Amino acid sequence: MPRIDLNCDLGEGAGHDEEILPLVTSASIACGAHAGDADTMRATAALARACGVAVGAHPGYADRANFGRIELALPPREIGELVRTQIAALQAAAPGPLRHVKPHGALYNLAARDRAVADAIAAAVRAADASLVLFGLAGGELVRAGRAHGLRVAAEVFADRTYRPDGSLTPRAQPGATIEDEAAAVAQVLRMVREGVVRATDGSDVPVAADTVCLHGDGPHAVAFARCLRRELAAACIDVAAV
Repeated sequence: MPRIDLNCDLGEGAGHDEEILPLVTSASIACGAHAGDADTMRATAALARACGVAVGAHPGYADRANFGRIELALPPREIGELVRTQIAALQAAAPGPLRHVKPHGALYNLAARDRAVADAIAAAVRAADASLVLFGLAGGELVRAGRAHGLRVAAEVFADRTYRPDGSLTPRAQPGATIEDEAAAVAQVLRMVREGVVRATDGSDVPVAADTVCLHGDGPHAVAFARCLRRELAAACIDVAAV
């Protein structure tokens, strides 16, 4: 039976974390930089653990004004320290087992294409806890760097984002970057999980590995989409479980 993890970025102030947590298997919790604080980290981790959902750190640029979605000119050494301190912040605010680390926003996208940044993040994760799973864009530099640093990795794919022919995500600033149609997003997930390919914006099929699917928790229809996706995965006999 095919198997997939469903992860969601939480603790970011969307207001429906409690509704979406029973529908996912991994929670990536904002660590106080792009969003969140000690109280939201503690509350979100407690809710996730009560639902049997794996808890992970979601470090990003310290740029709340832009929600961590603008790339900042930081050297890899500072990026590594940024990641390390945010993992430590979550560990301090919500003591208990952590399963994974997934960078947020612009930092995630940069790490997918920049090996020096990817190496800095992987080294920081390993220094924090070598048992953590590093989430990165399928086919990207962060996945390769994680493996090179001896970490377990999870190749991540996206339900509601379109892909370019090189396997990268279409930048949010470009038209057609997001998939608004629920049925189309579900169909994309099912194809990535069952066939290992995704249809790119030029019409070509791009190979992708899919260990975990990202469900964006900050959208207005996030809960309804999560319910729909769980239903369709079950109908397709695809097991849903944490990495």
